[in-house]
Order: sequence, then structure tokens, then C-alpha cells
Amino acid sequence: MRPLLVLIALAVAGNLSAQSDPPPVRLAIVGLAHDHARGFIPALSGHRDVELVGIVEADPGLAARYAEQFHLSKALFYPTIEALVASTKVEAVAAFTSTLDHRKVVEACAPLGIDVMMEKPMAVSAADARAMAAAASKGGIQLVVNYETTWYRSNQAAFEMVHGLNAVGAIRKIVVHDGHQGPASIGCSPDFLRWLTDPVQNGGGASMDFGCYGADLATWLMKGARPTSVIAVFQHLQPAAYPKVEDEATIVVTYPAAQAILQASWNWPFGRKDMEVYGEKAALFVPGRDSLVLRNSDGKDSPLELPSLPEAESNPVSYLAAVVRGRVKPIGLSSVETNLVVCEILDAARESARTGRRVDLAP
Repeated sequence: MRPLLVLIALAVAGNLSAQSDPPPVRLAIVGLAHDHARGFIPALSGHRDVELVGIVEADPGLAARYAEQFHLSKALFYPTIEALVASTKVEAVAAFTSTLDHRKVVEACAPLGIDVMMEKPMAVSAADARAMAAAASKGGIQLVVNYETTWYRSNQAAFEMVHGLNAVGAIRKIVVHDGHQGPASIGCSPDFLRWLTDPVQNGGGASMDFGCYGADLATWLMKGARPTSVIAVFQHLQPAAYPKVEDEATIVVTYPAAQAILQASWNWPFGRKDMEVYGEKAALFVPGRDSLVLRNSDGKDSPLELPSLPEAESNPVSYLAAVVRGRVKPIGLSSVETNLVVCEILDAARESARTGRRVDLAP
């Protein structure tokens, strides 16, 4: 019998075939109001599979700050997508706008045949998500929703343990914890805070910022199944810091034979993105990016050695390049199909928190 490490590696390695390197993808960034752009821009220098050809930012002050901080030529910057495409050929866009503006970006890029990657969550509502999916389908473009947890080799290995190796039996409960001390406490920029703490621009507070991670992972682990009901409790534990949106959210998602508990918070004493998966015969504990523990019915823990992920499945830049070049198709955590369900869950959670009642989802 082949070692577990080898079996997991074979399963998560993907089916990317060896081929000559294509030209780099001509990539533009749209929007700089999301602080994740601060990590994305410097990461581009380590990738030969993409070429940054433009940045769209309507706020001249914000554009100037990024140009200075990252030593970017002012010639890269454009005020609108229309000005960008009139000046240079673009194959893909990475959007770092408010969540509300994701739809505008997709609807602008779809008729132009430009693929789009956006930061999580996909949209502020299921209605916006469906409109984005329709625009992408009509325009023949691909959409990628970028979650940090997609690139955790621990999560990829956990999925294979559950579905490839049947190591835990049928899933009965998924518990996901996500969040940190709060965006104001950890030093998010004023440009980011302005929309992140606005119920219209972000669709909510902690439930949107971090509840989406758990909804994404649960939907993926449940192989795309839509839940039967959602019940949620939102709280304002820091009303002075976040007067318009909740900073604490617990969302219970039920399926015919399982449930997922999503704990999203801007009140953890530390940053966390961890998960527990309980099955009929064993459990998996995923404490971080590179750690996975199997606990069998005897109560003994077995830390698992994890394989490295293929380059195109280990980070959003390489993944987007592979999608644009047709080497991979967005599936699972990044896919439109999964994230349409995610947005349904988040919609239902808001409604449940508002009314204090369980929300049943139609079949």
C-alpha cells in the first residue's frame, strides 16, 4: 500500500500537463481600496506568468499613494476601465474594489472578453452574484473568487482525506473559525475601513468579511450541496468602532444529514482561519495552512505530513494565469458555482439575524 503522503499528493497534484511556457498574461488591477492589493502587487514581481499592464483607480490620491509606496510608474494608472482598454490590451483583471463594485467590474469586463478575479466574497448579495454569473456566461469570460484559504495545502489535503480516501466517513459537522481582533485594531487603511464597515458597500460586517470563508469551505466539502436552512446571530460588541455593522457572527447551516457552524469575528484575541471536520468514524483538525491532524474513534491524534501543491494551485497569481491560458478551469473553492451558494448562505444569515428566525432555503 502506498504511503498516505503519496496518495494525497497524487490526488491534489491536479492534471496540469507539461508544456512550453506561454507568454505572460497581460494583467490589470482594478481598484485599490481593498488592502489585499498591498500584498498582491509586490507578489507579482516573483511571477513570470503575468505582466502588470495597468491599474485602474478613480481616486487620484489613493493612486498616488500606491505609486509612491510600490515605486510604480504613473503611466500604469488609469481613471477608468474604458481608458485602460483604449490604451493597452488586457487579458485579465484582478479586482480590489469594494464588494459592492464587483458586479460593476464584471459587467464592464465581460463584453470585452476579459477574465476577472475578485477578492472574497463574490458579491454583496445572491442577486448580484447571479447577475455577475450571467454576464460572465454571456461574455464568455471566466470568474475566479480569491480566498486565502484556497491556497492552504491543509485544506486541499483535508478534502482528499474526506472524499478521496474516505478517512472520516460521511460528514456530520463542520466547524470553521475565521477572523481577527478587528480591522480597526489591526491597522487596516482608512480607504479599506471606509467601505469594509459600511453595510451597503460590504453587505455587512464580520459576517461578510469572514463568514464567507466558512460558507465557501462548507459548500466545497459538501460537494456543492445547497443547505436546507440557515440560522444566525449577529452582535455589536464594539459599537463605537463599528457602529453600522456587526462585529460578531455565528451562522448555523443545516443539510439533510449534517451541519456547519461558521464563527466569524472581529473580536478574536488573535488572527485565525482554522477548521474542524467531523465524520461518522473520525475527525480532521485543520489548525492552519500547513497542519492537518486526523483523530480516529480511539481518540488518538495522527499529524499528517502534507505534500506541496502544484504552482498553479498554490497561489492566486499562478492560478489566474493558468485559468486565462486554459490550463485549469475554476472549480471548487474559487468557482462561480460554489460562490453562488456562498452568497445564498450569507443572504439567509443576514435575514435570520434581522428577524431572529430560521431561514429555510427552497429546494
